[in-house]
Amino acid sequence: MENPAPTSSTLLTSARRPAQLAAFGRLLDVLDRLRTECPWDKKQTLQTLRHLTIEETYEISDAILRDDLPDLKKELGDVMLHLVFYARIAAEQGAFDIADVLNAQCEKLIYRHPHIYGDAQADNEDAVKRNWEQLKLQEKGTATGVLSGVPTSLPALVKAMRIQEKARGAGFDWEHPEQVWEKVTEELTEFGDEYRHGRPEQMNVERAAEEFGDLLFSLVNFARFAGINPEEALERTNRKFISRFQYLESAAASHGQRLADLTLAQMDVYWNQAKQLPAQPKEGK
Repeated sequence: MENPAPTSSTLLTSARRPAQLAAFGRLLDVLDRLRTECPWDKKQTLQTLRHLTIEETYEISDAILRDDLPDLKKELGDVMLHLVFYARIAAEQGAFDIADVLNAQCEKLIYRHPHIYGDAQADNEDAVKRNWEQLKLQEKGTATGVLSGVPTSLPALVKAMRIQEKARGAGFDWEHPEQVWEKVTEELTEFGDEYRHGRPEQMNVERAAEEFGDLLFSLVNFARFAGINPEEALERTNRKFISRFQYLESAAASHGQRLADLTLAQMDVYWNQAKQLPAQPKEGK
């Protein structure tokens, strides 16, 4: 299979390659010195860096949601530092170094893209994903199971999405969005029936929670079919609520009022005003 002709974006990247390699080498040199001379950096371990990396990853996510590219550049640098830091610590332990990490990743990418580096066919995104999941299974062996690669510590909403994607890669999925929506309405009815089984204070909380979980899982499934990332959608709604609630607070304060002293009807006046305001400009723009 012949390699495709280079695109303009490929040529642009190639032109920058010497500068990119030099910058990466400079980062390694800086970290080498910090690791040997800085008391804080000398003290770090894989375990002490772990929670910091998680925090930095969420900061990347925030920058992406804000479409704040200057901040994204900064946050990517922070995570890049952590990655080479982990590799440096592993090298000190005689396990591997950053070259081993990068070469292993290149080999994995080449192996999992046979439609680019081999003779396999994949004409659309779904075909690429199916190939990817099938190849991952071959690497790990069937004994590990299709869902074994889903990290147990993922947030539940993200985990539901990954579980469904992996099941789809194994051929276990709905055929049409209409079927998924029928499942959503079915789960909504079942949750409603459980909730209305007497007064709320008399309901079986455990059964209601199970039905609510089924409902959320089916909604994530429908979002996947609709091309919506449920985690990002919910976060955007969180941000919208925060913005409107902050307006409610400031508007009440400007009239000498405290939220605790307002009725819901009075709060609704400010809330509806907030809904009429134009969308806030994205941070960092």
